[in-house]
Amino acid sequence: MKEYKYILFDLDGTVTDPGLGITGSVMYALKGFGIEETDRTKLYRFIGPPLAESFRDFYGFTPEEARRGISLYREYYKDRGIFENKVYDGMEELLAELKRRGKTLVLATSKPEPFAREILDHFHLTSYFTYAAGATLDETRVKKEEVIAYAMESCGITDPGQVLMVGDRRHDIEGARANGVDSLGVLYGYGSREELLQAGADYLAEKVEDILKIVK
Repeated sequence: MKEYKYILFDLDGTVTDPGLGITGSVMYALKGFGIEETDRTKLYRFIGPPLAESFRDFYGFTPEEARRGISLYREYYKDRGIFENKVYDGMEELLAELKRRGKTLVLATSKPEPFAREILDHFHLTSYFTYAAGATLDETRVKKEEVIAYAMESCGITDPGQVLMVGDRRHDIEGARANGVDSLGVLYGYGSREELLQAGADYLAEKVEDILKIVK
């Protein structure tokens, strides 16, 4: 097992459980198109991937409709949905222990960066991260591979072999592979074991505390 210096963390489904806020925001957006969706579990698939991709893939939205959907989503999310969220049990202790072990922790999320930073501040997690990298509000940087590349560049990381990406969806794993980075898929989030293995995850962790068994 390799020793990693830099640990990149996804946010939604990895550091925090945003299920209530994200599904509520999607419901609000869909209502703007006359779509009434009452089954929150059906909307969990929105957690992780870029929003435009999800609106397209799951509801057949055109690019223009997806942009409007994102705008409606943010109306709800920015004031309410953002805090319908909770930190996974044991996560803060994990982050503290990794810092104690000398690891450099970096957030790498497809959530818009201002929202991601606000969430870290709200839950008092900001101090654990050297940098918080996210998507741009104008969608010019939204794919996970782009966010990971941006995170590494922002932190001056030049050796991908020293980096481990931790996330719960295939986008985290595929984004890591595109940057030559190893990946750890967490099974307590919103992605399945099958999804993460098919994407090529190098490691899997059942629970938050299991991450420490992999990151020495």
